[in-house]
Amino acid sequence: MTIFLETERLILRQFTKDDADNLFELNSDPEVTRLTPDVGQPNYTEIQTKTLPQYLAYYELYDGYGCWAAVEKSSQAFIGWFYLRPAIHAAYFNPQLAGHDDIELGYRLCKAVWGKGYATEGAKALIWKGFRELGMHRVFTVALTVNAPSIRVMEKIGLKREKRFLDELGNDLVIHALNKDEFESLSLI
Repeated sequence: MTIFLETERLILRQFTKDDADNLFELNSDPEVTRLTPDVGQPNYTEIQTKTLPQYLAYYELYDGYGCWAAVEKSSQAFIGWFYLRPAIHAAYFNPQLAGHDDIELGYRLCKAVWGKGYATEGAKALIWKGFRELGMHRVFTVALTVNAPSIRVMEKIGLKREKRFLDELGNDLVIHALNKDEFESLSLI
């Protein structure tokens, strides 16, 4: 197991092929995916042949960017994932919404751990690592405008609302972003 980052309560580690069951279970909870515009009916074969290989490829393509399995330290249980990846890998990538050098932050957590502050803790640690160690210049997040909990996380970690737009499927989305100069003035340092 290759650990990318640890926080007080979380371990972010590289995914392995053995995580197919974890991802399938996470994506099978309609409460978890209802505010996620990119998830349809979970498909185990697609997770094995498309999703996991994409996550594993990030580790070969980038030194420091990718998607990591989130593990709760106290229980050692898989609780979801976080990513910090170049924007060009987003399915909805559009140069009018994000630059080629922009980095996207995202996460998905099991309902059992909602409200424990893990999203804020993991996202804050990734932003710190991105700006301090990886040379990131701008980070952004995308959420459905009705996803108030995720928007609160974005605001807690210092990201500012930048744009609201409709995607090609008619989803009402909002982008929050933070650049390095803004990060330097925050208390995340």
